[in-house]
Amino acid sequence: MEIDIQAFVAQSIGRWRSQRSGHNLAFQHFEEVRSVVDIAPRSVEDADVIELCKSNGIDPELATSPFFMEWDAESDWDDEEKNTGSCLLVPVPDLNDKVRGQLLRSQGYAEVMPAVGDYRFTEEGMFVLVTPYEQAAAEERIWFATKNLRLRVSNILTSNGEGVLTTSFASEVRSLGTVAN
Repeated sequence: MEIDIQAFVAQSIGRWRSQRSGHNLAFQHFEEVRSVVDIAPRSVEDADVIELCKSNGIDPELATSPFFMEWDAESDWDDEEKNTGSCLLVPVPDLNDKVRGQLLRSQGYAEVMPAVGDYRFTEEGMFVLVTPYEQAAAEERIWFATKNLRLRVSNILTSNGEGVLTTSFASEVRSLGTVAN
């Protein structure tokens, strides 16, 4: 099943209810997180998209299918803290290989800072993103079990990529009424 970034983003648009199990291996801590995640398309002509491209030395003309993600999460570990946030994401496909490219993020996954990761799609249609940060690296794998069920595995690795600090698994179900076309 061959997929490209445009199809993947289009399939991801909508409101998702997510349940994530996370394991912090260093602290031997287990966490359950329930979230609402909204993914909305952005125009390649959006000023923030253009600025994110330029700040990363990328020609904005190379961007495709930018999207904005917002989340509101509750953890069983800390009942008083709500984890909310948002992030602009801009895919920049490899001109020579449509299953590979870069993903620009206004806010990273492992560290709260702008980040650039490298993505690829497997033959099975799984999106694989590896993002290096100053103190760690993140590896995310996302795939669709059905049109309205996304599965996501995330690992935070040591900066050299040899050790796993945290790992998580999430099942994400699209809310009714937000099905992508």
